[in-house]
Parts: sequence; C-alpha cells; structure tokens
Amino acid sequence: MAIDEALLELRARRVVGNWLRVYRFCPSAVSIGYFQRVRAVVNVDEVERLGIHLVRRFTGGGAVYHDSEGEVVYAVALEALGELRDVAKSFEIICGALVEALKELGIEASFKPLNDVAVMGRKISGSAQARRFRETWALLQHGTLLVSTDLDVMERVLKPLSDKLARYGAKRIRDAVIRIVDVLGSAPPRHRVAEAVVAGFERALGARIVRDSLPREVRELARELAPKYRDRRWIFSRE
Repeated sequence: MAIDEALLELRARRVVGNWLRVYRFCPSAVSIGYFQRVRAVVNVDEVERLGIHLVRRFTGGGAVYHDSEGEVVYAVALEALGELRDVAKSFEIICGALVEALKELGIEASFKPLNDVAVMGRKISGSAQARRFRETWALLQHGTLLVSTDLDVMERVLKPLSDKLARYGAKRIRDAVIRIVDVLGSAPPRHRVAEAVVAGFERALGARIVRDSLPREVRELARELAPKYRDRRWIFSRE
C-alpha cells in the first residue's frame, strides 16, 4: 500500500512518469477504504484468528479480501489529463483495460459503473481511486482480479453490505462474485494473468509498457510511508 501511495505522490510531483504495477498481497490481507469503519465491514476477530493482515487504503471504495494465492492486484499511476480529469470517465477507461485483459484470457466481460468489471452479471473485479495535486494532477487507481480466491474465507472475514449485494441481486457475497477459475474451469498461472493485465492496459491506453524495477525515489518514499500502514491508529482511525 505504501508503494501505491508513493507512486501517486511522485507522479503528482512529476518525479516519475506513468506507472503500472501488477502484484499480490503476501500474506493474505483485508484492505478497507479510506472512509470506512473497520468493525462495520470486517470480522476483526476472524481476521486476527486466521492471521490475515488488515490495512486501511488511502483510496475510497469498500472492504476487500486479498487472497495471496488466488488474486492478482494492479495499480496504475497516471497524470490526470484529458478524459482522465473526469472521475467517472477515468474509471471507465481504466476498468476497460481489465475488460481487455479478461478478453486476452478468453473471457467476455463488461464495465459496470462506477468501478466494477462483471462477467455473466457477477463481479470479477473492483477498483478504487485517489487523486492528488502537487506540480500536476495525478490519479492512482488500484483493484483486483479474482482468479481462484477462497470464497469461504472471504465470507468469514467480510461483513456484506446489503446495498452492494443488491447491485448484483445477491444475498451472499459468493453469489455476487465470480472468479476466473469459475469461468474457465481451471485457474491460469498468476504470471499469465499478469501478462494479460499488461496487454489490456496497452490496448486501453494506447501505450507501450516496458518492464522495469521501481525507481529509487519510489522505494525510498514507500519506506517512509510504510509505518503508517502498520499503525493501528491509522487502521482503526474511523472507529
């Protein structure tokens, strides 16, 4: 999480260019949105019993279970120019990259406003966003692709919000979501999903993406920010 915030901050300062990061949480974690109250959306006792990490994001959105073995996470830091100035349009453009990524894997998906991607009427990806102005306006959007996420654990650690379930006509979390493994019958290797994400962003943004290591400035700022994300005062700051 500290790396993602560092990318946003340094993109806004014009220290780094546009970046796409594809990664996973290890160990598994639950992340909550910046504005959420932990105990309203997370079964904290179950999270602690299972040894799952808990982190508050700097972006909005809802609570997410990140399965270290069953999910791919992306983060993209961009200068907020042109259509990307508009929040709704930027979600459509960036989530469109995930639609393209799924197409690369042989899956037909669609954008579901404001910030979801759906397959067969069920959620396969959710995203959240933050914006920051320094030398320029920048945005950071990150989100997930459900590959083979353990739905039993997901239902144990998350408290479903009725309005979110209602969007998908579901009463349980597992009935609102779908995973790549459910569509294809088997889970592709994580590196194959990551490659599809990169290809999807290249098509959606009309850009060529070059593999590289994180710049020194990003690593250094992330180290400075990391203690905040481990601090219970930050995690439980809205209780």
